[in-house]
Amino acid sequence: MDIGNRNIELIGINAAAFFGVNNQNLKHLKSYFPKLSITARGHRIQVKGEEELLDFFEVKLQLLIRHFEKFNHLTENNIDNLMLQEGEKLLHDDDGSETLVHGNGGVKIKARTVNQKKLVEAVRKNDMVFCIGPAGTGKTYTAVALAVQALKNKEVKRIVLTRPAVEAGENLGFLPGDLKEKLDPYLMPLYDALRDMIPPERLAEMLQYGIIEIAPLAFMRGRTLDKAFVILDEAQNTTIMQMKMFLTRMGMTAKFVITGDMSQVDLPRKQRSGLTYATHILRDIEGIGVIEMGKSDIIRHKIISKIIDAFERQEILDQKAKENHGDK
Repeated sequence: MDIGNRNIELIGINAAAFFGVNNQNLKHLKSYFPKLSITARGHRIQVKGEEELLDFFEVKLQLLIRHFEKFNHLTENNIDNLMLQEGEKLLHDDDGSETLVHGNGGVKIKARTVNQKKLVEAVRKNDMVFCIGPAGTGKTYTAVALAVQALKNKEVKRIVLTRPAVEAGENLGFLPGDLKEKLDPYLMPLYDALRDMIPPERLAEMLQYGIIEIAPLAFMRGRTLDKAFVILDEAQNTTIMQMKMFLTRMGMTAKFVITGDMSQVDLPRKQRSGLTYATHILRDIEGIGVIEMGKSDIIRHKIISKIIDAFERQEILDQKAKENHGDK
């Protein structure tokens, strides 16, 4: 086993910005190379370890440097993308070509992670796409941006956004107001995404005239959704029969995107999720895409990744404790 020692100079870039506030970027980079000793002084990085690992480290470091040179910034999410994927494919010019829509205030809304970009590509190639992943990975937000883009480009005539209102259950009747007022809280994440992308007056007009429709899943029964971009959000809370009902609403010229998080199922314990069932039996059908997002795609506060890790670790410990208890 050959052990080496390399000194790498960061030439022509702001080392402090590259390493991040309190060296956060450097610490995150180190987490991918636990078997290497990595230290930084000024513009120099000193690395010790196995030669093969050193070679790999240098290749990845050069990708990070090239990214920084192009975009003049580097984030933990950028590091995740460049570490976990084929980095060369990510080093494209930021010329606005990937902007999905220009949101309110001129904000460019675009796919920001590798798997969000895969979702964009999958929707362009397929008429039906399932996107599964944990909270904060931008599943719904990216899907809504694609829907707004399709509407603005006149590829569809309307947008239909729907969710199962499982949390309401039989308690719906006890909530104040008419049916819309009772259901709106469960549809709020969809409204939130649209408010980022469409001016308030225009959005109100589109909702009034049915150009954009936001409704609970039960309202889809018996309809054929054509010339529309349709998003089923929180699909992990559909039953198998509800999922079948929804998928068979698809018209000849529609786009369907189904999103969900299998760690947040609110169905009764013994009831199988329609999302799990559908992705299992439909995955290999031509024209249907399945995108799976992970913790590296989380673009909310960085602490969310740590929260998800903590819950997953505890669930494993609880399961082991339950199995051990059962053996006694």
